[in-house]
Amino acid sequence: MNGIPQLIDTLTAIFHQHAILSIGILLFVGYSLGKLCEIVKLPAITGYILAGLILGKSITGIISPQMGHNLSDITEIALGFIALSIGGEFSIAKIRQTGFNILVLTIFEAIFAYIFVTSILFFIGLDYRIAFILGAISAATAPAATVIIIKELRARGEFVDYLYGVVAFDDAVCVMLFSITFSIVSPMLTGIEVKGGISHAVMELALSFVTGGIGGTLIHMLTIKKYRINEIMLISLSILFLVSAASMIFGFSPLIANMAMGATIVNLSSKNRRIFIIIEPLTPPIFALFFILAGTELDISIFAKGGVVIYSILYILGRFAGKFAGILGAGSIIKAPEAVRKFLGFCLFPQAGVAIGLALFVQASPMALNAPLHVKEMFILIVNIVLLSVFINELVGPIISKFGIKKGTGLY
Repeated sequence: MNGIPQLIDTLTAIFHQHAILSIGILLFVGYSLGKLCEIVKLPAITGYILAGLILGKSITGIISPQMGHNLSDITEIALGFIALSIGGEFSIAKIRQTGFNILVLTIFEAIFAYIFVTSILFFIGLDYRIAFILGAISAATAPAATVIIIKELRARGEFVDYLYGVVAFDDAVCVMLFSITFSIVSPMLTGIEVKGGISHAVMELALSFVTGGIGGTLIHMLTIKKYRINEIMLISLSILFLVSAASMIFGFSPLIANMAMGATIVNLSSKNRRIFIIIEPLTPPIFALFFILAGTELDISIFAKGGVVIYSILYILGRFAGKFAGILGAGSIIKAPEAVRKFLGFCLFPQAGVAIGLALFVQASPMALNAPLHVKEMFILIVNIVLLSVFINELVGPIISKFGIKKGTGLY
């Protein structure tokens, strides 16, 4: 029996010294568990989070917290890709095509989820600052599971058109809500007056949009006449990294900056859509590692300390109720089809990548790294609530979404 702990200690020491070996092990174990989850009809992301949980501090400890910190740049890169792709969905042509009604539905369901989750968590005694941050994160929806179900069912029609439109814009609305909230809450955590925090938030958002706009314009100008894939990829990645780094160095929001960059790229020329297609093959290993590293942050021991299970369940219920009420309310205002009002809310239950990314962004932000111990503990609580919620969502979310799609399209 003593041999197993010694083996784990030896492996931990080896991985601590060799980051490349750690990355290899994380990817291999993550891939293996991801395939196992797909066999039993669960999303691969569930396997990735499980892999991180097993290799992380909660179970084997093979990947130490210090090693996870050393690999934190991967989280920043993944968030850059995620935000860029979200911005790429925010084209003026697409907004015209999907119509004003889609935006109304999206804004309502996101804001209602924000209000419901924030209110519930605050009234049961959670610190209001944590409640606001979790409320902002709750607005995010994972479109991947929903899209896969639509394809499996071969569902078509007006309901599916509405659903595609909402999930396309949902994360963009969430990122903006989160950026505004975090900019205001951050000064509260550091003791600065709220008025100053609001002023800082407005300035931060404006400069983030400008930074992203400049980056997107540069990519457009430098690639519009290029035809070699390698050149376009190198130029795009270099500016993506520069915009992310500049945002962090000068205290802007890298999420908003990269999202603005994606929106700028896609609106300057329809030809620029190829940039997203060229970059996309690079994302699977980065995203997989991103979710695995998120799993290593999941701390089982904190469940008993902070009531994480209770908070997570209330977060899930509040989020679902908010999104359902938002769709129902907005649908009544814009006179959406009855099926949309009644069943589209069910299809917004899944939550994954963006929510995890925002939670990790909170923990890895410069303000968090220099914060007092009690503030760091708040951020650890946020990460664990979101990770557990996402884990539960990935198990039951596809089932609920499938029900909503079947009812909305008349397949039931």
